[in-house]
Amino acid sequence: MAKTNRQHASLSSEPRSSRGGVGSRRVAGVDLATSALDWLPAAIRARSTVRHLKAGEGLFRQGDRAFAVFEVEAGRLRLMRHAIDSRPVMLHTARKGEFFAEAALLAPAYQCDAIAVEAARVRAYPKPALLAAFRGDPALGERFMAVLARQIHALRARLEERNIRSARDRVLHHLALAAGPDGRTIPVDGTLIDLATEIGLTPESLYRTLAVLEKKGVLSRTRSAITLRTRKGT
Repeated sequence: MAKTNRQHASLSSEPRSSRGGVGSRRVAGVDLATSALDWLPAAIRARSTVRHLKAGEGLFRQGDRAFAVFEVEAGRLRLMRHAIDSRPVMLHTARKGEFFAEAALLAPAYQCDAIAVEAARVRAYPKPALLAAFRGDPALGERFMAVLARQIHALRARLEERNIRSARDRVLHHLALAAGPDGRTIPVDGTLIDLATEIGLTPESLYRTLAVLEKKGVLSRTRSAITLRTRKGT
């Protein structure tokens, strides 16, 4: 109980209007708006709270009591689960505009750790308030199901990606799905190690593959983006 009280005490109220500018992201070909939960009623937004995290700080741990669903307003959080042999397994990296821990609505405890990759700001939506709103307004429940359906689509695309055996084909598949509106540019908002983990390759394999693709003119790289070029002749 003491752990839960500390969790709630560390969440401070902050007006929603203090959020940063507009941004967008594509995950496995699915467009994610600046906030996946902007359609929530003002009453629920007013009851939300904000947590500021330092790099490496945990938001919650596997087994902690589930009390809220979260939205990333700034920074990134890595969701990790511990296998039977205590080996950590990365499930997902939640970025600005994404929400996570949605399973908490129907589970008594969180099923993974949520750790800040960098300084982050996270908004918490209390579980009781969300459940009451969905039960009282079926239209809200349908909106939430639509968000979950898009996330399932993105998850299936990532699973499909993991089945691609060729490192070259897997990297190209991932980059094509993650490309922005121009269909060519992929913002790099983390490290190549983060990208390798997300794709399911070793960092060394990813480095080699990117170097070969760049040498062949398939793509170009800067610190902030990877740009796909024509694939003719590759």
